[in-house]
Amino acid sequence: MGHHFSLILHREITEQECVTLKEKSVANISFAGDALPTDAAVSVTRVTFDDDVTPTLAEAIEAGFEAVKNIPDISIPGLSVPAQPPAAEADTDEVPAEVTEASRS
Repeated sequence: MGHHFSLILHREITEQECVTLKEKSVANISFAGDALPTDAAVSVTRVTFDDDVTPTLAEAIEAGFEAVKNIPDISIPGLSVPAQPPAAEADTDEVPAEVTEASRS
């Protein structure tokens, strides 16, 4: 199961900084110009992470923060986490015993 989230960086980043982030991240990442949600006049960078490696969402977000720490003088004023799909059940094809017994009555 993959984890999907975005970090908002406080400014636009350079091509070299994009390369650094891609090198330091285990996730697939993409970049987009955006505006600061609290001030539309401030240009920022939205970094979107698609992490299929890290076991939990919390660990994936922490790894994203660690990757960004490799860029000097950058801060993260925003985090966006869309609804995550539920964890898959171990055996979804099995019918619980209670259901099977009730159907015999």
